[in-house]
Amino acid sequence: MNAVVGREKYVKAAVDGEMKPAAEHKGCRASASTGQASCGSQAGHGDLPIETWEKVKNHPCYSEEAHHHYARMHVAVAPACNIQCNYCNRKYDCANESRPGVVSEKLTPEQAVRKVLAVATTIPQMSVLGIAGPGDPLANPAKTFRTFELVAKAAPDIKLCLSTNGLALPDHIDTIVRSKVDHVTITINMVDPEIGTKIYPWIFFNHKRYTGIDAARILTDRQLQGLEMLSERGILCKVNSVMIPNINDRHLVEVNKAVKSRGAFLHNIMPLISAPEHGTVFGLNGQRGPTAWELKELQDACEGEIKTMRHCRQCRADAVGLLGEDRSAEFTTDQVMKMDVQYDLEMRKGYQDRIERARAAKVAAAQKELAELAGEMSAITLLVAVATKGSGLINEHFGHAKEFQVYELSTSGAKFVGHRRVDVYCQGGYGEEHRLSAIMRGIHDCHAVFVSKIGGCPKSNLIQAGIEPIDQYAHEFIEKSAVAWFKSYLDRVKRGEIQHVQRGDAAIQQGSLISAA
Repeated sequence: MNAVVGREKYVKAAVDGEMKPAAEHKGCRASASTGQASCGSQAGHGDLPIETWEKVKNHPCYSEEAHHHYARMHVAVAPACNIQCNYCNRKYDCANESRPGVVSEKLTPEQAVRKVLAVATTIPQMSVLGIAGPGDPLANPAKTFRTFELVAKAAPDIKLCLSTNGLALPDHIDTIVRSKVDHVTITINMVDPEIGTKIYPWIFFNHKRYTGIDAARILTDRQLQGLEMLSERGILCKVNSVMIPNINDRHLVEVNKAVKSRGAFLHNIMPLISAPEHGTVFGLNGQRGPTAWELKELQDACEGEIKTMRHCRQCRADAVGLLGEDRSAEFTTDQVMKMDVQYDLEMRKGYQDRIERARAAKVAAAQKELAELAGEMSAITLLVAVATKGSGLINEHFGHAKEFQVYELSTSGAKFVGHRRVDVYCQGGYGEEHRLSAIMRGIHDCHAVFVSKIGGCPKSNLIQAGIEPIDQYAHEFIEKSAVAWFKSYLDRVKRGEIQHVQRGDAAIQQGSLISAA
């Protein structure tokens, strides 16, 4: 076991007793003029080293901009877990929940690689394979690394990702490097063992079960040691943290500092999912999740030299498709075995080249619109919601949206700040009125909602609630359209046609359905 000494600067390695300085920070860097961190979130690599840009440019989790265009998939080959979390309840054969730890079927490594090839052939923008459970991949090392070995041989263009709780991480660093895994996500919810006792009932380490303060101390020491070891080997690391109000919410600022000093590339602060029907300890004891305002305030407080990820969807362990969608039902084992899979690297490359040209056009359009905003002086900042099916376009009907992407608008431009899951409003061609009120609660803090189309009933209800429905930018680029609308909003305020008012908080809806069924 390793003890962390001086959590900001040094890790004591009990293996050799040396005091070791923390890895030089290699994550996203903040602009001196704006304070905004750059993570390759635009179509150009900015100040990122070219080798880092190549790793993130088409990774939908590591690049916010890329997630509009590129897909990922997870294969559920790792059922066992070595810790228990009060927010987790792994479920199998579950098709109507979208959250971590849930799968419809478990796979062998051989089944997994065939599924990867089938998905990558059908969805040529699928660029990343992740193993994230439904347990912990490093509690199932043989299955995990066998899967990576097979995929690396069969589909060398696909990026390999690993997501872990970090307990066993220091023992597998060399194998991760040999397996050509370039991206590792570690879930780190605390660096204070006292707080850890409220999150983790037990861990299983070195053939022994630990509980209480001992369990939390071992876990945090191993997590931070593993993060530093990965950073030293050039592996990009994303840290996931679950925001649990009144337990670790304020403490996550300290977690942010600790992981930044050890070379983390991204920090992803996610809202607790704690609906009672999920059967977790937190769900059953009434522990609430954060509101939208609470989550954004914490993410803003942690953003600086290290970028905070805002576009995470807390994916299932067998998710397939773009972030925010799940096409896993199209790729069951029975269906995959019947497919005639012809993996074509050149076809995939050509498709992704077209994506890159579209991305460049989108960025150029947004920059042109932003130039029109130059010189505007206003302290007004507001949020808008966008219905989109991907590609960075306003291309979803209000009634068909499974989520809304939220942007913060100011005279600096459009900044993505999160998403809001919703249950689909239209069912069989008719609107479900009880769902409309839930949708409006989910975007209550937004001044406007951009859609490709919207019916008369929801439109009038939104207007009455003070949310402006906007459909005149249908199938146009999101950032370009949002900036154009914001400029017109400022003009209307100046002319006295409208008065700018602050909106209230919004609810983060939990347990939304994957489909409209």
